[in-house]
Amino acid sequence: MGYTSNSGCVKAVDGISLEVAEGEVFGLAGESGCGKTTAMLSIMQLLPPAGRILGGRIMFGDRDLVGLSDAALRNIRWKSISMVFQGAMNALNPVHNVGSQIAEAIMLHEKSTRRDAFRRARDLLELVGLDPSRGGEYPHQFSGGMKQRAIIAMALACNPRLVIADEPVTALDVIVQDQILKLMKQLQEKLHLSMILISHDLSVIAQTCDRVAIMYAGKIVEQADIISLFEKPLHPYTQALVKAFPSVRTSRKLTVIPGAPPDLTSLPPGCRFHPRCPVKVDRCMREEPLLIRAEAGHYAACHLLQAEPSSGKA
Repeated sequence: MGYTSNSGCVKAVDGISLEVAEGEVFGLAGESGCGKTTAMLSIMQLLPPAGRILGGRIMFGDRDLVGLSDAALRNIRWKSISMVFQGAMNALNPVHNVGSQIAEAIMLHEKSTRRDAFRRARDLLELVGLDPSRGGEYPHQFSGGMKQRAIIAMALACNPRLVIADEPVTALDVIVQDQILKLMKQLQEKLHLSMILISHDLSVIAQTCDRVAIMYAGKIVEQADIISLFEKPLHPYTQALVKAFPSVRTSRKLTVIPGAPPDLTSLPPGCRFHPRCPVKVDRCMREEPLLIRAEAGHYAACHLLQAEPSSGKA
């Protein structure tokens, strides 16, 4: 996936491959600008006008979403795949009450009557822990946590199979963050949803996800189940991220990763992380590493690992 610019096409996501199982919560983590949101917006074909899908497939079940018409995509969005966008206030229309916004999605995709849609909207508000009577209120009358709950209710309006959550708790205080994350996990288990959670915050990923992929400069550099990744990170970038993450088990000093991610219009040769890597070797500066299977279910892209190349599906 890339964006057209004055300097040509910039690849924001370059050759990633991942698979989300039914009923699984999959995390996508990394620093801001690494391509997480671009990758997930591509699934629903919601990239901004400058965005392009340059190749590959996006399989939802046995159906390739790449190349579908706008009409076909409208039948998939919200009904099969929905999204919790970053910034609840920006996702809610300030001139319509909350209940009507949820009901609108139901009437549009489910061909429901107005009465049934509003009844469903009230049930959804109750499902996410809000008083159903407040559906007649406007977004500015809701607190940040309440707005986020309303957005989650909207995402569940048409009983989707997959929910993508893009930084769903970034703007909330830590207490409300904890409440929202627990709510999302409870709903995911209750409704047996598949979920992709995008976050730059590893504590959010650790609390919610079953598996996680770490992205850097448009590529996946490591992928594993959540316990393996935190207990034995293999890629130097993942190791640095974990060291920058507070732990309740130890009193280790937190560290920062020196430097900044590369400019995608002028990528360094070889491994994209090598300018910031403390353990790089000469090969890292010449040759781009492949994502390889280091252990069962654990993949990383680093020349310091010895294993056979991945088949593509991490």
